Amino acid sequence: MTPSEMLAVYRAELLENVVPFWQRHGIDSEYGGYFTCLDRRGEVYSTDKYMWLQGRAVWMFARLHRTVDASRGWLDLAAQGADFIRRHGREPGGRVAFALTRDGRPMHVQRKIYSEVFYVMAMAEMAAATGQEAYLDEARATFWQTWELWNHPERLGRPILSGTPRGTTLADPMVFLGMIEDLAPLGDDSRYGEVIERMLAIIARHIRPDRRLVLENVGLDGEALDGPAGRLLSPGHAIELAWFLIHLARRTGRDDLIATAIDVMDFSFDRGWDPQYGGLFYFLDAEGRPPTHLEWSMKLWWPMTEALYATLLAWTLTGDQRHLRRHDLVRQWSWDHLRDAEHGEWYGYLDRRGEPTNELKGGPWKGFFHLPRALLYCVDLLAARDAAPSGT
Repeated sequence: MTPSEMLAVYRAELLENVVPFWQRHGIDSEYGGYFTCLDRRGEVYSTDKYMWLQGRAVWMFARLHRTVDASRGWLDLAAQGADFIRRHGREPGGRVAFALTRDGRPMHVQRKIYSEVFYVMAMAEMAAATGQEAYLDEARATFWQTWELWNHPERLGRPILSGTPRGTTLADPMVFLGMIEDLAPLGDDSRYGEVIERMLAIIARHIRPDRRLVLENVGLDGEALDGPAGRLLSPGHAIELAWFLIHLARRTGRDDLIATAIDVMDFSFDRGWDPQYGGLFYFLDAEGRPPTHLEWSMKLWWPMTEALYATLLAWTLTGDQRHLRRHDLVRQWSWDHLRDAEHGEWYGYLDRRGEPTNELKGGPWKGFFHLPRALLYCVDLLAARDAAPSGT
């Protein structure tokens, strides 16, 4: 498939198969916000609203408006979601709730920062799409609130007990890099650079080039943690990290990060791809011991979407054909197993052989984000390549 053919395929998948599914079925026109618990046909099977998915959907609709087409009403869909989370999403103490009822009553607050993270990203993208300072002010304020919470986990209701392992998890530096990627173009802050350097130092401690792996959890100084948590690998997550690093490198001129990103992508793909049935394993044990996550061998939608974009990005950046071959492998497997040509969108959860374990298209963890974001980024890459003068 030529790059022009890929561009047509990804553009059609985004605009004709994925976005329309969520526009038809995911908009709550009565109370605001979005339904995410949708079955194969788009029927709502729960009206609970998960704030991190609400924020992701705001980001996605606003980004589509800003970068694809400002005439399709996407900003209105983003704005009604932004209004819902601003009116209902915060607790009196300032925390962002994890789950709400359909009409916005709080159900649950997590002892983690991820609801705040996607609130920041939603507000930042709304600021970029509308130019309204109120969104930007809220994004910045919530970012620094999230930074304080992360630095003081006891404020999250997570007491550090005598036996609690001291360490870091890979997701945290990644989400801070993601928030800054959205915030920095809207007005830089010298403190962002300090946060980035600290996050890169943490990420470096998770990467083990000598062992060709990326650990999800390590000690504060990068030392190995005892037990299964210390041996946990998530190949798709590491591949997502690779493109995060490439984005940062291109935005800041840190070309040294590109070689690291390509290495991370190489050994994560080599280790994570299932040689028997295809697809990326969800979790693995670094020493080949029994993974304690019972879903370890499942094939989920989001690692495949991250690999779809990351491999295409690596190829456009380096011209190395091995990245294109991997990209073709990911695309073909995903179209064969994840894509639902009849009802739209992709299945979320497959067994190791690639058969759906259920028919949900959205739930507490799957919403309008990973798949459309990856397709949009692929379209952007290929469109830029298509528009470049011959020979560049």
